[in-house]
Amino acid sequence: MDTVEIIDYSAELGVFFTSLNLAWVRKYFVVEPGDEKVLGNPGWIIDHGGYIFFARLNGEVVGTFALMKKEDGVYELSKMAVSEEHQGKKIGNHMVEFSIRKAKELKAHKLVLFSNTILHPAIHLYRKYGFTEVALNNSEYKRSNIKMEFDIN
Repeated sequence: MDTVEIIDYSAELGVFFTSLNLAWVRKYFVVEPGDEKVLGNPGWIIDHGGYIFFARLNGEVVGTFALMKKEDGVYELSKMAVSEEHQGKKIGNHMVEFSIRKAKELKAHKLVLFSNTILHPAIHLYRKYGFTEVALNNSEYKRSNIKMEFDIN
């Protein structure tokens, strides 16, 4: 049985945060200034009150995601990526479930995320866990065409 565990960020794992995210961004979109800001310096997220996590499958880092603090009580589920060879193994489920538990632990009242509707499996995953579409308003990423929220209360 494959074992997925979620582990905290450490500097030596930062390379996985960068490489996993760049791989999916480059596959579907183009790297934007917002990507460069955080992927070039993952510590920026932590320095601004956020968290970075990794998914390990049988000891191998195969996924990553961040909870970026937007304001008191609101975190953005961001920079979620799973290596292409490990997609379809429910790793995203573990990451979203962990994100919701962590947000509750942080006493957050809302999780938000920005995505693109061409990413059908991702949108399906978010809806499965109760994220609902809200007005997009503005996003720092040109590729974002959908904003979703999860009310924790």
